[in-house]
Amino acid sequence: MNESKKLSKLEQPTGLTPSKSGEAVEQSHVTMSLTMSERPLHDYVRAVCERTDIRVGVPLPLGAYARSEGVNFALFSRHARRVRLELFGQPDDATASRVIDLDPTRNRTGDVWHVWVEGIRPGQLYAYRVDGPYQPKDGHRFNFNKLLLDPFATAISKLPTWEFAPARGYDPSVPDGDSLCSTVDNAGAMPKCVFTQEYFDWHEDRPPRHPWSKTVIYETHVRGFTIHPSSGVEHPGTYRGLTE
Repeated sequence: MNESKKLSKLEQPTGLTPSKSGEAVEQSHVTMSLTMSERPLHDYVRAVCERTDIRVGVPLPLGAYARSEGVNFALFSRHARRVRLELFGQPDDATASRVIDLDPTRNRTGDVWHVWVEGIRPGQLYAYRVDGPYQPKDGHRFNFNKLLLDPFATAISKLPTWEFAPARGYDPSVPDGDSLCSTVDNAGAMPKCVFTQEYFDWHEDRPPRHPWSKTVIYETHVRGFTIHPSSGVEHPGTYRGLTE
C-alpha cells in the first residue's frame, strides 16, 4: 500500500500540486514568470558600471575639476528643483552647444548637484540654469531663464560689453517691483565660466594641521582692509596693498 502511494507521488507531473479542492495548480508557469521578470545580468552590470560620456559624478569638490578623462561638475543648491549644465563654444553665444539636464534622483547628493562629462578640455565655457521657487519675500529668486555662473569657477569669459539689465530676475515693467519673474533669456549678454586646469606644485609644503579647538578663521574684505589712509600702504584697496 505504501509503495503504491510512493509510485503515485513519483508519477505526478512536475509543477502540479493538488489543491484542497482537488484541482492542480501549475507552479511551473509561476516560476517561469518570475524568471522572465528578473533583470538580465548584463543590463544590471551596465547600469552599475557606467560606460557613457555622461555619468553621475561625485558631490565633492564643488566646482569643475578634472577627473579621469573628463570633468566633474558640482553645484550646491538646497532648494533647486531642476539644474541644467550648459556648454558653450564662444563667450557671446546665446545658445548652448550642449545641454545636460541633471536627474534629481541620480545627480544629487544631499544639497549638491553633480555630473561627470567625458572629453572636457581646459578652456571649455560653461554655465548653469537652476529652477526652483520664485518667492522673493522668502529669499527665493529662482529663474530658469537666467544663466548663472558657477560660484567656484576659477575664470570667466570676457565680453566687449556687459549688460546687467538682461540679468534681472524680475520684470522691471511691473509696478510691484520684483513680484513677477522675468522671461528674458540673458545667455547672449552673460559671461561664461571657463574650465581651467592649473597644476600647482606645493613642493614640501604641508597643511599646518592645527586642531579645530585651537583654530581661528579670520575673514576680511580685501578692499576695505587697506582702503583707508590709516592703513599706510602704497596700493590701498588692492590685493597688493593687503600684502604690504
